[in-house]
Amino acid sequence: MLGTIVRFAVSALVLLFIDLIDPGFHIAGFWTALFAAVVIAALGWVIERLFGRSMSPYGRGLVGFISGAVVIFLAQAIVPGMHVTILGALLASLIIGIIDLFVPTTMRGGHLD
Repeated sequence: MLGTIVRFAVSALVLLFIDLIDPGFHIAGFWTALFAAVVIAALGWVIERLFGRSMSPYGRGLVGFISGAVVIFLAQAIVPGMHVTILGALLASLIIGIIDLFVPTTMRGGHLD
């Protein structure tokens, strides 16, 4: 349980970092980012269950990158205080992918099992 809390807190901090450097991505604060991290993980889980791991935002490659951007863009419809442009979602997906190079998703726990 503590690992799950830490995982989502780290994901929220990543989203706040993206807010600082991506002009097309805005998140209202830590609690909004925490809620967004949960929503993004849940949407990613749904996509993975429906279409398989290769279509998952946590999958590698172009398909994972694009589906990650779609998940981030869709999350704004659920998370109040989160506003993302299409370009902002693409940049956010790219930044998350770069961060995953240094802190792999399996270690950061970026998806729900």
